[in-house]
Amino acid sequence: MGFGLIKVVKKQMYFMQLNELNLKKYDDHYVKLRIIFERTIELIETHHPDEIAIEAPFFGKNVQSMLKLGRAQGVAMAAGLSRQIPITEYSPKKIKMAITGNGNASKEQVAKMLQSTLGLKELPKNLDSTDGLAAAVCHFYNAGKVTTGKNYSGWGAFVKNNPKKVN
Repeated sequence: MGFGLIKVVKKQMYFMQLNELNLKKYDDHYVKLRIIFERTIELIETHHPDEIAIEAPFFGKNVQSMLKLGRAQGVAMAAGLSRQIPITEYSPKKIKMAITGNGNASKEQVAKMLQSTLGLKELPKNLDSTDGLAAAVCHFYNAGKVTTGKNYSGWGAFVKNNPKKVN
């Protein structure tokens, strides 16, 4: 699971951090979810973000992979919502379109464009972290615009907008 942090000062975007959580060494899915939650809280407490952008779940061929991804995204969202941080979701196509101008761009194309735009010296071997950074940059580009993304300002807003997801 990748993440990226940018800072915005006077409508100017600055790169802060790019990284990923390497969870492959853990067999237990619940341990992975706990680590995602704890690391997200740690990032929030360290950097005090005003907003969080996240890639919305997408439909793939493997239902189990999609379920695991949705759970991971939900845990990351729950961490932000627990700190009252607004969250905006963007579809993978919208993120790719915002970064490269092509909604079908490859991970490599997105990474190269981020490298150029933000002046990154080098790219990570695994491009999951650039996916996280791309969501942040997409959110910056869409600031103040009406988007098709979903915005949640807290648990109440999430529950109100997603009654079928809450039992």
